Amino acid sequence: MRNQKLGLVFLLFVAFAIPAWAQTAVDGEGHPWWQHAVFYEIYPRSFADSNHDGIGDLPGITSKLDYLSWLGVDAIWIAPMFPSPHVDWGYDISDYYSVDPDYGTLRDMDELLAQSKPRNIRVLLDFVMTYTSDQNKWFQESKSSRANPKRDWYIWRDARDPQQPPNNWTSLFGGSAWKYDSTTSQWFYHYFYPPQPNLNWRNPEVEKNMFDVTRWWYKRGVAGFRLDAVDVMFVDSQFRDNPVVGTERNAFGDPVEREINDKNQPELHGVLQRLRKVADEHNAVLIGETWTSDIEQLKKYYGEHNDEVNMPMDFMFATINKLSPADFRKQIEWVDNSGGWPVYVVSNHDIRRVYDRYGDGKHDDQIAKLMASLYLTLRGTAVMYYGEEIGMENNDPKRPEDVKDSMGKLGWPKEKGRDGERTPMQWNTQANAGFSPTTPWLPVDDRYKNYNVETEKSDPNSILNYYRQLLSMRHTNQALLEGKYIALNEDDPSVLSYARSYKGQSVLVVLNMSGVTRKVNLNLESKGVHAKGAKTLLSSFTTPGRVDPSEISVEPFGAWIGETE
Repeated sequence: MRNQKLGLVFLLFVAFAIPAWAQTAVDGEGHPWWQHAVFYEIYPRSFADSNHDGIGDLPGITSKLDYLSWLGVDAIWIAPMFPSPHVDWGYDISDYYSVDPDYGTLRDMDELLAQSKPRNIRVLLDFVMTYTSDQNKWFQESKSSRANPKRDWYIWRDARDPQQPPNNWTSLFGGSAWKYDSTTSQWFYHYFYPPQPNLNWRNPEVEKNMFDVTRWWYKRGVAGFRLDAVDVMFVDSQFRDNPVVGTERNAFGDPVEREINDKNQPELHGVLQRLRKVADEHNAVLIGETWTSDIEQLKKYYGEHNDEVNMPMDFMFATINKLSPADFRKQIEWVDNSGGWPVYVVSNHDIRRVYDRYGDGKHDDQIAKLMASLYLTLRGTAVMYYGEEIGMENNDPKRPEDVKDSMGKLGWPKEKGRDGERTPMQWNTQANAGFSPTTPWLPVDDRYKNYNVETEKSDPNSILNYYRQLLSMRHTNQALLEGKYIALNEDDPSVLSYARSYKGQSVLVVLNMSGVTRKVNLNLESKGVHAKGAKTLLSSFTTPGRVDPSEISVEPFGAWIGETE
């Protein structure tokens, strides 16, 4: 009995005390902890299976914390692990205060938080704040009658014409963004799937209850949230049609619209400012899924006084789908001069992997190291995606009957869905790449016997060991931590090069994005960077320990990182 009481005291402490490490808002240099952290996204269903049911889970993540610490990860962002019908694989939440049985229990989450602490790894959750599952008790009440107190928690409208939706807005996943509900003879709005009704954030009760969700998890020990789909939190209050662009049709056969009335409405910034205040009270961080079409839109997410999203992700950078120094150079300049702290991401659970988007089928390993060298040496915070560090590639469904993602089911064959970038993590050469002895929920890529953690750990030239060296350098080199970004050789169409300079010391980065060897003169003096020479810190190809910055030879798709002397 005494041991049971002690266990209860421990669980209550974990649940309601803010950990000491989470109370440290700044580092020794006065920077918020997240500015120098490396974030790592985990898709929980695909990371590690502890109970051999073919589905990843929270104890599986806990079992891999030592690996993440070895790699150099400071914080993990876990894609939704809340109870869900899994119409959208967790992004349709039925209960914000628990854990889906597929992934474990609240006790398992407490254990993950407790085990992360001594490894100095912070844990962030995915906060789906724009919509819920239609199985959520809030929506069940809302749809029960027009007079229900929660009716206005969601967006309900009458038909514009008999048996017609209220307007022409389309869902991201095809068809009208409105669904008729016969119970009350009205239509409800869903930007995503019909079973994902949008919340009405103009209702103060919605804001209060959703903010309380974050407070509850902060007290449990969570260090922040990634905010899902913030750009569609609000819609036009007059519900005006979107303009239609020409006669084109998308993959689902719908007219192409300019989404000006169902996205990026000005009211969302007030919510983000208030949500940020709650986060600041707990020394937490907010990462934004902030899809924007230009830098001015992105700047708004930081807030006029840097009082909204700490880390709005720059997806314009992530959608440069070719090795183009000019395009990358332009995007880096925009974000670096935006006034906010840059946040770089190259892939995630919705974006095809680096291997597929940039690989040429011949130099794929070199290109994987090249892209790592790019997004992990820029001024800003990097958000990695599980498996990129071992060179995982998309494993797309081959037949429509193999598709798990509803997006692929609705759009096949033009749209195959997002299963390909969500396949199980490849740990070793055992069956199913060591993810599970049971058939996994998604198939493992056939390349796993060469591209896995165990095999690559023992290969000094592997993508994994390159990532590890890069992360170690990023954590310890002051120029990479603090240095300003200086573009070099801005007219070079084949090579992207830049310096990171701090207190007279500079790190030089030279990335050859072409298939032939290039000789590069960095012209450092013209940019105010003084150097007698440079020593190699890390290179994806064999190179001398010291080089002349006026003539650096870089192999096809090679990456060279050096330091001025």
